Amino acid sequence: MILVNWNTREYLLRCITSLLESGERDSWEILVIDNGSCDGSASEVKKSFRIIRVIENSENLGFAKATNQGVKASSGRYQLLLNPDTLVKEGSIEVLFTFMDGHPEVGIAGAQLLDADGRKQNSIANFPTLATELLNKSLLRWLFPERFPGKGRTYREPIEVDSVIGACMMVRREAIEEVGWLDEDYFLFLEETDWCYRMKEAGWKVYHVPRAEIYHFQGKSAEGRIEKAKIEYYRSRYRFFRKHRGPFRSILLVIGLAVKLWFEFLLMLCGCMATLFMVKMWRRRFRICATLVWWHVKLCPPEMGLRKGNKG
Repeated sequence: MILVNWNTREYLLRCITSLLESGERDSWEILVIDNGSCDGSASEVKKSFRIIRVIENSENLGFAKATNQGVKASSGRYQLLLNPDTLVKEGSIEVLFTFMDGHPEVGIAGAQLLDADGRKQNSIANFPTLATELLNKSLLRWLFPERFPGKGRTYREPIEVDSVIGACMMVRREAIEEVGWLDEDYFLFLEETDWCYRMKEAGWKVYHVPRAEIYHFQGKSAEGRIEKAKIEYYRSRYRFFRKHRGPFRSILLVIGLAVKLWFEFLLMLCGCMATLFMVKMWRRRFRICATLVWWHVKLCPPEMGLRKGNKG
């Protein structure tokens, strides 16, 4: 079990408690990789859970690099990547484990993520294409449900998918040894999508396992830093396209997203001016759009975002 943490102490402690209460803990090896948190996360885990191994980094190395630290330091034949902003339902880890044991062709299996009230979150991701990144994903799922599976459909049995959301996914060590580690050029977002892509290219299968249910309180590490997190999301999209889609599609993606951003920026500006900047939602969306537009105008500089050297 590998949990990468950055300043989510209370969620992390709750997650670990739910994990230890959810199954046969004696057979588990649990590692917390702390990415330079300043909220006392690492010391609190060491004090409260002596059976857990904590690796402390002096700075935020990003999700991929920290996860690789955990994988390299662990010894199990399966690695469970689990976000600290999750709560594990009883028996869910065992469901994933049993599925993986019974399907040796599967390299990665992901759980069904749930909101706090039990509603389903999107737990399946298609590999990014120009269609998925420039068109409305909900519309694609509605028009082509077989090609674009999502939370709108009920799956009672495991289904093979392109990719799963990395908040909770079990990975076979044998597959990791063949395919390699997470790509550390991704700082946050899409590193698990890239991993699934490489797994499938190597002949491994990726499955969504709906009976393994995990509560997921999304985005707690990036709370208060939403503009910087959005930059990292755009940066990861561009990284995926350069790596897997070629230069022509990469250029089309940048142009298409830039046009969409400018249109949304102008729309948000008009909305804010019409409401005298009194509507909080409009102000927030305008601030995000403005930051992303400025990042593109500056030609996507690496010093903007959540990476090392970026304050806050």
